[in-house]
Amino acid sequence: MGVTMRIVKLTAQAKANLLDDLLKRSPNNYSEYEGVVNGILEDVRKDGDRALFDYTLRFDGYALDADNIKVTREEIDAAYSLLDDGLTDVIRRSADNIRSFHQKQLRNSWFDSRADGTILGVKLTPVSRAGVYVPGGKAAYPSSVLMNVIPAKVAGVEEIIMTTPPDARGKVNPGTLVAADIAGVDTIYKAGGAQAVAAMAFGTQSIPKVDKLTGPGNIFVALAKKAVYGYVGIDSIAGPSEILVLADGTANPGYVAADLLSQAEHDELASAILITTSKELAEQVSAQVDIQTEKLSRKEIIRKSLDNYGYILLADSMEDAIDAANEIASEHLEILTANPYEVMTKIRNAGAIFLGEYSSEPLGDYFAGPNHILPTNGTAKFFSPLNVDDFMKKTSIISYSREALEGVHKDIEAFAESEGLTAHANSIKVRFE
Repeated sequence: MGVTMRIVKLTAQAKANLLDDLLKRSPNNYSEYEGVVNGILEDVRKDGDRALFDYTLRFDGYALDADNIKVTREEIDAAYSLLDDGLTDVIRRSADNIRSFHQKQLRNSWFDSRADGTILGVKLTPVSRAGVYVPGGKAAYPSSVLMNVIPAKVAGVEEIIMTTPPDARGKVNPGTLVAADIAGVDTIYKAGGAQAVAAMAFGTQSIPKVDKLTGPGNIFVALAKKAVYGYVGIDSIAGPSEILVLADGTANPGYVAADLLSQAEHDELASAILITTSKELAEQVSAQVDIQTEKLSRKEIIRKSLDNYGYILLADSMEDAIDAANEIASEHLEILTANPYEVMTKIRNAGAIFLGEYSSEPLGDYFAGPNHILPTNGTAKFFSPLNVDDFMKKTSIISYSREALEGVHKDIEAFAESEGLTAHANSIKVRFE
């Protein structure tokens, strides 16, 4: 059976329907799993390792204990021998690109002093311990390991731990282990799912409590992260992957189709959308999608994903197309127009923007350097990609001399008294009586 992508005229109603449709994929809409997740979190919080080991046996079929929970140096060395040397080199080069990009994000503490003896500033400190969750099974992505760990490392986090589920024989994906070693993870624990999130959030006898918890996972992991937010910091709650291509008549339909399919293969909830001003391009892309899907290994997933969340929207003008792109606020946005830089200046909301026909989305997923852990489900309106700042805390610094305080003490006292906080006012006043 063929895959034709539906072509819809971009109207206010079509846009509203689409946004409604896309938001159904948000982790906020999976409340039926929340009870299960909260039960797991509570058990691990209360019983620590015992609950963690029980859930690992139940969900992963592996008898975990205090002696085998940590991945050993021998297991990491064995992982290198299982991985093709060429691939190990690619992982190293990718890590170098990610590191040099994130080093440019580093900021310094700053202090501002005035002649009257006022010193104000911000002290930047990395979090002490970061925890990274890495999925196992079909969704084991070494690229995500690099993207989570390297910004923490660049930030100067002292200790980085990682949890990832074992298979029934207690083995962990070799690509995951090699990437973790190259990125500089300190300790890797064999644990997955909501129970691993709970272990990092609350601490168990084997797994230490972290300050910041990052990394993608399935709906149970996403809900667990949402629930532990506040006990620990988290990056964001990732929804299904998405791509939006903004194109005019100059775009190559074969490239556009290939790029849409690159996201549709992630899972059945992934969304792939083209917004174009060219009817001809819309029809050619729809035909290309059909031709290219036949040759791909994950064609069943692609079909379902495009049936559910694949759209070609035909816009009257590039302005209308850009407005719709800003409303959708896609995780990945490709701009394939005659002048992509000009269009880019009008984009307010996107996780990552890819400009021109040689900057397809997988370049960002694997190699270019910017982080691929991006806001999904419209959250690019207020969230950013994972970055070095996510692993830094800012502390305000305040120092006044007597002279500096003397000039303003009556203002502060008046403000405090207006709020009925006389002890606040007094703490300033006593210094001048």
